[in-house]
Amino acid sequence: MLVLVALLVTQKINPEKYAQTFLATTTFKILACLAFLVVFIMKTKVDKVVFTGNFFYLYFLNTAFEVYVLLRNLRNQNLK
Repeated sequence: MLVLVALLVTQKINPEKYAQTFLATTTFKILACLAFLVVFIMKTKVDKVVFTGNFFYLYFLNTAFEVYVLLRNLRNQNLK
């Protein structure tokens, strides 16, 4: 959600920086998720392969949803 807000604010303030902001927020998001994944696996006793698979399934589903919403918003703004 923070990625979406950051991108929409950047698009309003400085549209030329949109691509850089998208890449930066996506990189931050994957690194934060990986840090959480490593800490969680180290601290708890879970099946590591199953948990990692489920985790990345949800992560990529969320990323696909974000891309869909951003594309829909960009199309609506281009039509105006």
